[in-house]
Amino acid sequence: MANKAFTLTDPESGRTSELPVVEGTLGTPGLDIRKLNGEMDVFTYDPAFTATCSCESRITYIDGANGVLLYRGYPVDQLAEKSSFLEVAYLLLYGELPDQGQLDEFVNAITRHTMLNESLTKFFDGFHYDAHPMAMLTGIVGSLSAFYHDTTDIRDPEHREIFARRMIAKMPTIAAAAYKHSVGQPKMYPSNDLDYTSNFLRMLFAVPAERYEVDPIAAKALDVLFILHADHEQNASTSTVRLAGSTGCNPYAAIASGIAALWGPAHGGANEAVLTMLNQIGDVSQVPKFIEKAKDKNDPFRLMGFGHRVYKNFDPRATIIRGYCHQVLEHMGMENHPLFELAMELERIALEDDYFKERKLYPNVDFYSGIIYQALGIPVNMFTPMFAIARTVGWAAHWCEMQNDPGMRIGRPRQIYTGSPKRDYAPIDKR
Repeated sequence: MANKAFTLTDPESGRTSELPVVEGTLGTPGLDIRKLNGEMDVFTYDPAFTATCSCESRITYIDGANGVLLYRGYPVDQLAEKSSFLEVAYLLLYGELPDQGQLDEFVNAITRHTMLNESLTKFFDGFHYDAHPMAMLTGIVGSLSAFYHDTTDIRDPEHREIFARRMIAKMPTIAAAAYKHSVGQPKMYPSNDLDYTSNFLRMLFAVPAERYEVDPIAAKALDVLFILHADHEQNASTSTVRLAGSTGCNPYAAIASGIAALWGPAHGGANEAVLTMLNQIGDVSQVPKFIEKAKDKNDPFRLMGFGHRVYKNFDPRATIIRGYCHQVLEHMGMENHPLFELAMELERIALEDDYFKERKLYPNVDFYSGIIYQALGIPVNMFTPMFAIARTVGWAAHWCEMQNDPGMRIGRPRQIYTGSPKRDYAPIDKR
């Protein structure tokens, strides 16, 4: 905590409060307002917490103005190019990149914990055939504490590590099983001879009656997407995991709460909205018409997958995945597919049109990830579960970090009450 502080003075009473400046390694400093209510009898007012720091964290840094995303200090573009998803998972959990022995041990542990308890697999049969996969993920993950209650002592560092590894290992199996249930196919067991993303693709698409060969281009693109989605600082779902976790609830309940938050169309469902928009536009010939609609502030139409709440420049994740998007389309022979031709025309306009450049409305990671998922044959209702698989790493890392913080307290936002003042109860015949 720096010596610098801001002084706040009440012009009526003359009371003052010193607000110490809290500075991190990088980024905008914050003001410590914890004593403000006691000294000045006021709260701060910040709807949606857009100007409030809820915690200190060593995991992820975002500089939205300059399009920077760092995991534990490492630029995400370097990790996407040189690393693997499980190596990045290790980095986010433990703070440093592993040596070869550490990575081998970690990968082996994740690989050998991908199976689900057979009793748990029966839970899927209780869901309606057309249940959304995210609904199944929320319920199944929430139930895990009933299977692993002997290792959910949140005060035990070893139990926290077991939980984190277990969640990372089992989330792809749960997501694939949810999809298989929705299409009425047999659930596929994981295969320990495959890497993380190849194993998931096999569980998603293979059937017992046929041999399934994993496409290495698809597996690599998915691995990179998982890296890019692994963490994103204090976003809505991560903040939800932290808030739920601050109550001391079992960790699986905290992760289930994050899955529920991620399900929202303004969060994890954004790439699904991109495909909906493309289908609404329908054809390349209609692009100019919809571009004008997007420019008209009185028109409700909005281009989905363009711009970002945090990034006021090009989304660094989109820069990385753009190349993989074109590579996948070319590999799959889909460059001339009408839907993808339409998407590429929208991309071209956004990168060249002054209207979009002035407003920094560049294609974001949701724009490209939706296109890649579609090209890989992943159904639209599985887009958000894909996000959940990757983000499980970030949720687990933040939960563990929070539980290891000796200063952690239960989260309790305050409010400005705007309801009726105190009034007396009236009998029903006098209302």
